[in-house]
Amino acid sequence: MPTTEELAIALAADVLKAVEETGDEALVNDINKIIEASSSALQEAYMAAIRAQRSEAKAREMLEARLRRARAAKAAKAG
Repeated sequence: MPTTEELAIALAADVLKAVEETGDEALVNDINKIIEASSSALQEAYMAAIRAQRSEAKAREMLEARLRRARAAKAAKAG
């Protein structure tokens, strides 16, 4: 049986994919309210997973942008 944290991480990933697909940002909070009504432990883990996954996505975007700039600069010097 999955742990509370594992359930929360999987649910957060699915919800964020659904938000990306639908553009419905309210989905994160709607799911949070449903979870909060029955399990505070799952609700806390879910919101932590939402924050962590969003932070990781932003960090990866920044990393990719820096790498693109560095590669472009390197290619310009070589060309």
